[in-house]
Amino acid sequence: MQPETEDYNPGDAGEEYFEADFDYEAYAEELDSEDWSRVDGEAVRLPVLAVVGRPNVGKSTLVNRILGRREAVVQDVPGVTRDRVSYDAHWNGRRFTLVDTGGWERDVEGMAKAVAFQAEAAINAADAVLFVVDATVGITDTDEAVVRVLRRSGKPVVLAANKVDDQRTEAEAAALWNLGLGEPYAVSALHGRGSGDLLDAVLDVLPETPKLRFGEPLGGPRRVALVGKPNVGKSSLLNKLAGEERVVVDPTAGTTRDPVDELIDLGGKTWRFVDTAGIRRRVHQTYGADFYASLRTQSAIEKAEVAVVLVDASDTLTEQDLRIISMVAEAGRALVIAYNKWDLMDEERRFYLEREIERDLVQVRWAPRVNLAARTGRHVDKLVPALEQALAGWETRIPTAKLNAFLGTLVAEHPHPLRSGKQPRILFATQASTRPPRFVLFASGFLESGYRRFIERRLREEFGFTGSPIQISVKVRQKNRDRKK
Repeated sequence: MQPETEDYNPGDAGEEYFEADFDYEAYAEELDSEDWSRVDGEAVRLPVLAVVGRPNVGKSTLVNRILGRREAVVQDVPGVTRDRVSYDAHWNGRRFTLVDTGGWERDVEGMAKAVAFQAEAAINAADAVLFVVDATVGITDTDEAVVRVLRRSGKPVVLAANKVDDQRTEAEAAALWNLGLGEPYAVSALHGRGSGDLLDAVLDVLPETPKLRFGEPLGGPRRVALVGKPNVGKSSLLNKLAGEERVVVDPTAGTTRDPVDELIDLGGKTWRFVDTAGIRRRVHQTYGADFYASLRTQSAIEKAEVAVVLVDASDTLTEQDLRIISMVAEAGRALVIAYNKWDLMDEERRFYLEREIERDLVQVRWAPRVNLAARTGRHVDKLVPALEQALAGWETRIPTAKLNAFLGTLVAEHPHPLRSGKQPRILFATQASTRPPRFVLFASGFLESGYRRFIERRLREEFGFTGSPIQISVKVRQKNRDRKK
């Protein structure tokens, strides 16, 4: 029976026990027989439905209702959503892409103008539009302005009269016929009332799409999460890579709230970059939209294959930067560290930055480093080789025979120090998994954390694993079968 392994963290003194007659070879053969190759799925162009409307009419709440899960950040204040955020949705066996947008307003400036621009871009890129109106308020001047934008686009429109929680409000929703967009579908995004009829109407105006099939192999473009503290240039980098104003950029820290996915062609490959909200210093002390944005960022890291941690090179490395890097490593994702705003550096700052890296980032020397300037696009082309290198290390697998030959030589040259008059020995080792690489060491006794780190360092020197964390579990031989684990 294959024993369960426990992730190893530096300094962790816990081990599991195994029976003295455990069959190492059978365990290793079982692991080696698994298929570790990555299957790339064929990209299918799905119809796009854009959800638009003025601020605070419940667009993101309706998006969550359609998705059947809490994905979009929601708060009972206007202006929570700022970018156009895409989600994969399905209804009655048909798949489509759902695009949430920020509230559209006219005659605005600054960030609100950028949000309106993103909403209009979503309308132009969509196959159909779901126009959301607050039925309890009725038709406003802003709603009529949105209607004029929709008519100019020529896209088919489905009108959703939101916040219809009872029969009394249904009569108020009937007044929305005056918008001239056809029948208003009365829904309650909060309670789900009428959402099924609304989605049936949506499918009638969307182009045909492949039927939803279950059990399809995972794959597709590699997922890259752009993470870092607020205002380090994540959104600027995504816009530069995409070659357009894909997300809202503003000097105000915390502009991005929802993770924004974008397919980008770089280096002859298609990548899925995910712009995330900046992780603040004390997440537990934030509230409302900022708190949920931080949770979405953590989820985006876990869903990604490789994370690019952006650091402001013009400023001193902070505890927050180190914590974000540790968060990526603990999540088991491949890691690339990008030092942004390199164009603002002078010789003195470069000298001190090198000293800070040597002092504070000694635990992640294995992470590829890229120096770039997202605002000007300087050296952003060097990002792809670093990503490929990190993913290659993340997926590296060492054959069991080669691994044990290496450890045998290593232990003979550098045996474990004596402990209580005894010297623990590594009996057998195997790589339990990849993505990230996980190793199981079967030993005759307790292995000190310092010796484990020594083994990890020598594994990197011998086999690479550039850009990838390594997880090590140790199992100690149980001398007494009756001993409890």
